[in-house]
Amino acid sequence: MLDVSAALEIVLQFARPPAPTSEGLGFFALDQTVAEDLAADIDSPPFTKALMDGYALRTVDLVDGRAKLKIVGELPAGKSPTVPVHAGEAVRIFTGAMMPEGADAVVMQERCERVGDAVQVADGGLTPGKNVLPRGAEMATGEVVVHAGSRITPALLGLLAGIGRTEAKLYSRPRVGVLATGNELVGAGQVPVAGQIRNTNGPMLKAQAARIGAIPFDFGIGPDDEAALKQSVHFALQSCDVLLLAGGVSVGDYDFVPNVLQSLGVKIHFHKVRMKPGKPLLFGTLGPKLIFGLPGNPGSAFVGFELFVAPALRALLGQSVPGPRTRDLQLTNALKANHDRPTYHPAIAVDDHVTALPWIGSADLRSLVRVNAFLVLPSGPIEYAAGAMATTILLDG
Repeated sequence: MLDVSAALEIVLQFARPPAPTSEGLGFFALDQTVAEDLAADIDSPPFTKALMDGYALRTVDLVDGRAKLKIVGELPAGKSPTVPVHAGEAVRIFTGAMMPEGADAVVMQERCERVGDAVQVADGGLTPGKNVLPRGAEMATGEVVVHAGSRITPALLGLLAGIGRTEAKLYSRPRVGVLATGNELVGAGQVPVAGQIRNTNGPMLKAQAARIGAIPFDFGIGPDDEAALKQSVHFALQSCDVLLLAGGVSVGDYDFVPNVLQSLGVKIHFHKVRMKPGKPLLFGTLGPKLIFGLPGNPGSAFVGFELFVAPALRALLGQSVPGPRTRDLQLTNALKANHDRPTYHPAIAVDDHVTALPWIGSADLRSLVRVNAFLVLPSGPIEYAAGAMATTILLDG
């Protein structure tokens, strides 16, 4: 069996993003990855502007923060200054307005009082540049402000609009098909009868794929019948870049997934990984398509996705560091275990600390609801005291 690191290295060899294409930058571009460096086309702000409502003035006119200044104009946002500020003068100004020539600070309106056509200032803390944002302070013309490999977020879309970009070269979001297998499975809306269970892997894996930024497709439930399953897998492979099969990958009499994949021309690169849970995990390729056979127990499927599928999807999205992210964190509780394989134990990480959660094994989906991390436990007997450092994999979302 391969170790996790060796198996992941194989997966990432085949997880290559497609050629980027020029696409629009509407909300539909969320979670895609920018494939080129993007520079500012203008300075931002494009002029020196006021950050507060108040009065633009010359700080040299203040004595111990005090002065009585003549008001010579008013500047709302969007209007250009028409008069400069000379000695003993001030201009009424509003947030976002262009600073008039001669002024070097803005006194907040709460720290002054208007008296007719003059303003009485009392602000001992006012210094040159106070409450003012200089031209180009956020970004300068020609400065690269979005680098290739950046994932598009709502804030990044705003920034792209700010540099005048309505389209850019992006990596497309991979289409991920999910096919759960097993005669015992029924849909979430059905009441299981004797011997049946609801299909939890399908909704879970689709959500995990969507969280990474992929586009999930549901191919339902495949039966434990080799011919029928082959037809379902063949159909799914026609319309997705990545196919996730949940169940049917072990060595039982009804575990048909490996044979079905090979009969369809899929090259299987590995089958079984030295890990717990998720040992029977399978990875194969069909041309550029990636195929993962995940074990049917939901805990195993969840861990297998986070360790292998999630990094592959990030790589397909053009992200340069696909993960998983690993840190050494301090345990808040004691932990004792004895496993025959390296084990990925559900945990909650907060700042520099991690808490091991109660866990009864790979069928325990309920314990995963609060999980945002996995403790990486070595094989063999181990015993950690509270306060010990433990290797931790951090999950997204």
